[in-house]
Amino acid sequence: MTLHFSGNGETSGLPRRAGIGLKPEHYADILQAGPQGLPNVGWFEAHPENYMGEGGPPHRWLTAICGHWPLSLHAVGLSLGSAGGVDPAHLARLKALTDRYQPAMVSDHLAWSQVDGLYLNDLLPVPLTAVARDVFAANIDRVQTVLQRPILIENPSLYLRWAGAEMTETSLLRDLVRRTGCGLLLDVNNVAVSCGNLGDDPEAYLRAFPLDAVQEIHLAGHAVRQVEGQTLRLDDHGSPVRPEVWALYTLTLRLLRDRGLPPPPTLIEWDTEIPTLSCWQQEAAEADRLLAAVWDEERADV
Repeated sequence: MTLHFSGNGETSGLPRRAGIGLKPEHYADILQAGPQGLPNVGWFEAHPENYMGEGGPPHRWLTAICGHWPLSLHAVGLSLGSAGGVDPAHLARLKALTDRYQPAMVSDHLAWSQVDGLYLNDLLPVPLTAVARDVFAANIDRVQTVLQRPILIENPSLYLRWAGAEMTETSLLRDLVRRTGCGLLLDVNNVAVSCGNLGDDPEAYLRAFPLDAVQEIHLAGHAVRQVEGQTLRLDDHGSPVRPEVWALYTLTLRLLRDRGLPPPPTLIEWDTEIPTLSCWQQEAAEADRLLAAVWDEERADV
């Protein structure tokens, strides 16, 4: 069953501006401030795996916050690249959660993390082969059929290059969109991490990316370490967005604008070393500033 996405966020339910991740450390401050007190936060994104229990405080907080802001769910446990298929119990829990909260978007990664019921504590990339692509497409179809909605697929962070690749990552993603009707989540930070580690050109990657299928963008910080004389970029989501990622974000916005595509909603991710809510808002404000600046350039060119 093929469920086609609406097209670059046109009816996504998320505003075309910055949102931030939803963390328990900030529940009370968010509700106390309300939308008027958080002018730089257009929406929130949560990991559904944190809310798969039937009740309790997490659901009370999430219900209250969803009364004021749009919500997106960014899954980390579907393991869409697993040859054994998607865990039906996990998918059923996600279905119950999406029915309950009706999030504007649901997403997961071009990755696998589960085999024979054993979950690994990482998102492992899929081989760039026709067989892996077919497995991934079948799993996307299964998820979309159960959820009765299209999902978004995020490009991964890479640390090693796959041997025996039969296609590029961007062509694999394009095939998945064509075959399943899914949309894409473009993680610009992951582009910087992967291209930095593999020695690829991030600008060329972005120009080859299927931008017409992008319905959400992610930005985050990453760590840079020297390992045996080599520079390694670690996707730890534990610091402000790096200058080179902001530059790639600006390029992405310009590519979208020049192709006649509207800007997708942009999330600022932060999963370790959680900052103050004020600090997180500042990062969201910078994303909104850059978005407005790029579209002001367009008006200036007219």
